[in-house]
Amino acid sequence: MLRVLALRLLRIVPVFLLVTVGVFGLSMLLPGDPAVALAGEYATPEQVEEIRARLGLDKPWPVQYLVWLGGVLTGDLGTSLYSPEPVAVSILNRLPVTLSLAFVSIVIAVAIGLLGGVLAAVQRGRPLDRLTTVLSTLGIATPTFWVAMLLVILFSFTLGWLPAVGFKPITAGIGPWLAHIILPATALGLAGGAELLRHTRSNMIETLGQDYIRTARAQGLTPGAVVWQRALRNASVPVITVLGFLVAQVLAGAVITEQIFSLPGLGTLAIDAVFRKDLPVIQGVVLVNATVVLVINLVTDFIYTLVNPKVRHA
Repeated sequence: MLRVLALRLLRIVPVFLLVTVGVFGLSMLLPGDPAVALAGEYATPEQVEEIRARLGLDKPWPVQYLVWLGGVLTGDLGTSLYSPEPVAVSILNRLPVTLSLAFVSIVIAVAIGLLGGVLAAVQRGRPLDRLTTVLSTLGIATPTFWVAMLLVILFSFTLGWLPAVGFKPITAGIGPWLAHIILPATALGLAGGAELLRHTRSNMIETLGQDYIRTARAQGLTPGAVVWQRALRNASVPVITVLGFLVAQVLAGAVITEQIFSLPGLGTLAIDAVFRKDLPVIQGVVLVNATVVLVINLVTDFIYTLVNPKVRHA
């Protein structure tokens, strides 16, 4: 297993370098000139050129990329164009918010996906199966922002049970933290849970039809033991792969969700940076999100290898 883990780590290195090229290149293609935005509307061309030289924007793109990559490899993501605070510090201050949102969203998605998928497979062709199929289709088709607004209207404005905006760190207590994170996490986790439910259902139906499941039933195992101990373990192998994509989906959806609920996370930081053309912040946020996805995919790949030994030598 150590050999498998080492090989997976080695594969991440070129992927990470390609990610840095993509992040830097796409940020350079954004419309507008950061130097012009920073200098102001009435700045002279000489003032704009002075700012460009000070920021290093007058150098060729390959030189700018190498300078930026050197900083990234040493943990220096640069400094915001509008604040003396280093980009890494800004990201670290906001990262707990996004991680809280992503964690609770994934927990909700996994709970909906696994439990709903197993129940739908066991009740195949019955009303419960039809109901979960319809609900999962609605969950996938419904935009996250629309679900978020409905949740705010219902649980905040109408019932008054939960706050509509803001965030409390977990150090303030589990209750306040969960009260502020549960609505955005639910809005973000429903679509992923619906997609995971469909994968779980189809894999469970296929697994429940296998010969070894019929043998387990013939040996006198209870229906619960057959489903949860025998069938789910084998059916979960393809589902694990879906979880890796679910993390990327959650991080992408966090941008809009944080805006709706006024959460001070990486999503709102990125949106503000885009409007202000703050390139160092944009590059830093996108790179951190991409790195998190790479790490999660590595963990997912490793868990997949543990569950399915056939791929250890792949």
